[in-house]
Amino acid sequence: MTAHFSGYGRDDIKNGLYGFNGTLAGIAAGVFMELSLGSLLLMAVASCISTWMARLFSFQRSLPGFTAPFILSVWILLGFCIWIIPDILLSSDVVTDTTQGINYFQAISLGIGQVMFQGNLMTGLLFLVGILINSRTAAFYTVSGALLSIPPAVLLGINIETLNMGLMGYNGVLCAIALGDRTLKGLAWASCSVFLSVVLQIIGINLGIATLTAPFVVSVWVIMGIRKWVILGTKKG
Repeated sequence: MTAHFSGYGRDDIKNGLYGFNGTLAGIAAGVFMELSLGSLLLMAVASCISTWMARLFSFQRSLPGFTAPFILSVWILLGFCIWIIPDILLSSDVVTDTTQGINYFQAISLGIGQVMFQGNLMTGLLFLVGILINSRTAAFYTVSGALLSIPPAVLLGINIETLNMGLMGYNGVLCAIALGDRTLKGLAWASCSVFLSVVLQIIGINLGIATLTAPFVVSVWVIMGIRKWVILGTKKG
């Protein structure tokens, strides 16, 4: 609606270019805030802001926006709530996982589901089925991104509970889908982005930041920049 009333292109609206960031902002509002009239109004504001930010990103071609509008709008929302109305925010629940080791099936499935804040095994599997129907290549990278996130997270000391909840995998899923293709080079670049996203996620966790999908966006931007530099260097050589 914001895109429509702001006069943005109909084709872009139909293709969902302004909708997915607003959708994520809406889901995030439900994750971080109690359901109330105030939270619904703030959710609407965050969704509008994400739409306007998506429009700003469309004015340049250097960096794809990805989910950056969603991230920025939710950070603004959370900052406002923390400073002005902290009571509207939900308290963080501590979830204890009684398993003794890594549950790879759970970690991968929840890693896929957490892309949309869904900590449910079946939801993650249904997401994967939907991706598979659309693209087998994307489905391969979806699973690969969630799986490749586990080894570096273990090496960097992330606890088993966090891994099994899928909290280290969802950025990897997005990185792999964004950069992966049917070539070995695509697989290599996607893997590098996944590993970098894990490092950024851990840094964010240690700093107490709600990272959302920022590790995905930043890592893909970095890898795209490196890839472009390598390609230019190869051509000059």
